[in-house]
Amino acid sequence: MATSRAKSLQQRLAILADAAKYDASCASSGTQARDARKGGIGSTEGSGICHAYAPDGRCISLLKVLLTNACMFDCAYCVNRVSSGVERAAFTPEEVVSLTLSFYRRNYIEGLFLSSGIVRSADHTMEQLVRVARTLREGHQFHGYIHLKTIPEAAPELIEAAGRYADRLSINIELPTDAGLAALAPEKSAGTIKRQMAEVRTAIDAAAERPRRLPPRAAPAPRFAPAGQSTQMIVGADGASDVAILSRSRTLYTAYRLRRVYYSAFSPIPAASTALPLTPPPLQREHRLYQADWLTRFYGFEVGDIAAAATAEGMLDLDIDPKLAWALRHRAEFPVDLNRAPRERLLRVPGLGVKAVDAIVSTRRHHRLRPEDLAKITPTARRALAFVAAEGWSPKGLDGERLAHLVRKPHRQLDLFAA
Repeated sequence: MATSRAKSLQQRLAILADAAKYDASCASSGTQARDARKGGIGSTEGSGICHAYAPDGRCISLLKVLLTNACMFDCAYCVNRVSSGVERAAFTPEEVVSLTLSFYRRNYIEGLFLSSGIVRSADHTMEQLVRVARTLREGHQFHGYIHLKTIPEAAPELIEAAGRYADRLSINIELPTDAGLAALAPEKSAGTIKRQMAEVRTAIDAAAERPRRLPPRAAPAPRFAPAGQSTQMIVGADGASDVAILSRSRTLYTAYRLRRVYYSAFSPIPAASTALPLTPPPLQREHRLYQADWLTRFYGFEVGDIAAAATAEGMLDLDIDPKLAWALRHRAEFPVDLNRAPRERLLRVPGLGVKAVDAIVSTRRHHRLRPEDLAKITPTARRALAFVAAEGWSPKGLDGERLAHLVRKPHRQLDLFAA
């Protein structure tokens, strides 16, 4: 570690920021507003150089960095594993604090995403991460967003402290199956990871149940990770199918009330284990998983619906999105009447998002919708018109040339599907 400290701060920042790029779970959302009028600096509402997107569409700029890329574990898929020959570097907690404040004052960032390789022990590493967050909050009255990665084997009191200072906590499930984790990361325990997720969920629920209104002069109710917890799964490092990945995600959402499951396509690393594939999965696979995840979270789809439109091996179609794939497998469900169908059926229409469906339901209370009305509601109206009926409009069937055209050019179909 002495060698890594001999590097300049800028050199170490380049190494540790690059090492952090493999962690996708850095979106920020759902944080509690802090009253900046009480003094201090930082805000999650400002503007700056945007690197992450919150689910509500806001751009969030974060300093995303590792405390160190040295690690005592030897996970086969990790570029920072102990047997890797990568260049090592480390920050002190005080250096991370200084960088965060300096970048914020220059309007480069709005918050911090901090993770670390595991050095000495899980408790030592977690204590260093907590020290950064505590110093920012208490020593510098920093009101910006903080996302901390937690170490599964760390003591409960350290996780509790992390939740007091961080807006969001996350612990990576790493791989979709317990068998995959045992094969590629034998030093990690799926049971330990799940147990910590459960403890974090319990603490978040307990904090949310505390009374919001307190008597005058009463101490404020303790907060705990108000933006919840998230996790990440590596896609393509083992043989798990897309349906198996989505099934695990649904279990995680349900059991631990995760705010988000992130999917990260496996990237081949130098001197990789022979247990790993030689080539990465197509990035489109990662994209399709995010689309399917969104369908199960916001559109009323079940994993079984996604599986019904997948291949026999449980893989999503890379050529068309999963919602369109489902619709083409269930043509008898269409067309859906824009003026009469319930909201849950409208959500199944390709080309209609949640906001568009809500606008349709609101608008049709005042007048019957025509195709030109749909065009005013959503830019993907042409795609949706193949699956809906409206005043003065009914689509032609989805057969032969029209079906092929829909798959190839979904945004240029109005004439083909006109009544």
